[in-house]
Amino acid sequence: QVEFVESGGGLVQAGGSLRLSCAVSGPTATIHIIGWYRQAPGKQRELVARMDNAGRTMYADSVKGRFTIDRDNPQDTVYLQMHYLKPEDTAVYYCNTVPIWYDHWGQGTQVTVSS
Repeated sequence: QVEFVESGGGLVQAGGSLRLSCAVSGPTATIHIIGWYRQAPGKQRELVARMDNAGRTMYADSVKGRFTIDRDNPQDTVYLQMHYLKPEDTAVYYCNTVPIWYDHWGQGTQVTVSS
């Protein structure tokens, strides 16, 4: 019942920045933790950042110090600010709950980092 709509992806050069947005709708009061995931073709899905409803954040080692998760009203709009992007950051980025309670995903937004 919770829906996620990701946006903000694009093509950037290595070292550049990009800000992703995730609009969350539905029974958002039921969400405890929201995260950003990414997946490249043929690779496993990776959780890169998460935020709980108290504002506490955690990051994967691969993005720590470069990415920041933020939000407006709790579980309404979630952002992923990405700096110092690397080609290995290239993937489709999704937002969803942590853990995944239901296997229901949005369209995702493509991030491509050129070298």
